[in-house]
Amino acid sequence: MDRSGVAILGYGRFGSALADLVEEAGLPVRALDIRLTVPESRRVDDIPHLLADARFVFLATPLGAFEAALRSLRPHLQSSHIVIDVASVKEAPVAEMTRALGDEVPWVASHPLFGPSSIALGERPLRVVVCPNPLQAASTDAVRCLYETIGCEVMVQDASTHDRVMAQTHALAFFVAKGLLDMGTGDKQPFAPPSFQAMARTIEAVRSDAGHLFLTIQRDNGYSSEARRAFLEALGSAHHQIEAWGEKPAGDAGALDIPNLGGQAPESRAPGELLEECDRELIRLIARRAQIARRADRVGEVSGEAPRDPAGERALLDRRRSWAAQHDLEEEAVAQVFAAVLRSSDASLRG
Repeated sequence: MDRSGVAILGYGRFGSALADLVEEAGLPVRALDIRLTVPESRRVDDIPHLLADARFVFLATPLGAFEAALRSLRPHLQSSHIVIDVASVKEAPVAEMTRALGDEVPWVASHPLFGPSSIALGERPLRVVVCPNPLQAASTDAVRCLYETIGCEVMVQDASTHDRVMAQTHALAFFVAKGLLDMGTGDKQPFAPPSFQAMARTIEAVRSDAGHLFLTIQRDNGYSSEARRAFLEALGSAHHQIEAWGEKPAGDAGALDIPNLGGQAPESRAPGELLEECDRELIRLIARRAQIARRADRVGEVSGEAPRDPAGERALLDRRRSWAAQHDLEEEAVAQVFAAVLRSSDASLRG
């Protein structure tokens, strides 16, 4: 039997977003969830129908339900399937799939470094970490190819290194965000310097994309406790040094100094280099806008940007002119830029 489809067990926020990416890539997708509603075009009622014609089988369940989900699948899995997990930690799923599937059913551990919010915002590239299965090298290549087919950029890393990196980055970002939120610091402030605005964006990203994963990231990653402890010790040391600070020459902060950027500080860089950076960011924003426009078109929303609707386009360009005026920019020049962006979006939709 020719198996080319994708099966998804678990249709929560990530499972449904993954199904959208798969379908947009032109691959058949089926999904099963005993608690959540699955659209009729993707819904199946039991595991045998879920796995029929499927080559790739995603477990998009919470990590706490992973073992039970794998047990429910196991009697129906064959060597022609490839089981893929999408958890935020990797050592635990790898150990569980090794125990339950061994070398009889191909499996690959993966961690998509994006979520539904990233997709809705049109962010690209969508990055995925794939952890090789030492028992079946071919399955790793197949999963990498699948992720690339649905528009992802793939990085290959072993499970232990993945979890160590995530403890130092993912887990600490959530930990800091949790502390700031519990202090009330994450609430809207009447004003804030750029340094805090960047932290506020981190808090917003945590809340919008994966705030419900806090305990999973902290407790199920075996390296997170060590990372939190080291972080708290560093903060505690800085706190004690500040409290014990005596009379010292001005500017002699010693270990309390934060290293500056040196030659990479904006004021040290050539204006032409900064302009290049701005233009690259503009290109990324145009690409992101095109992604959102394609998504709006797919779900049947009225985007108001198609040249086929002259009245809607005129209204849209008028709003852009008003925004340009607020920034003392030439209104007609800005309108021409957006007219070109609209033509580009329209061409993308037709293509």
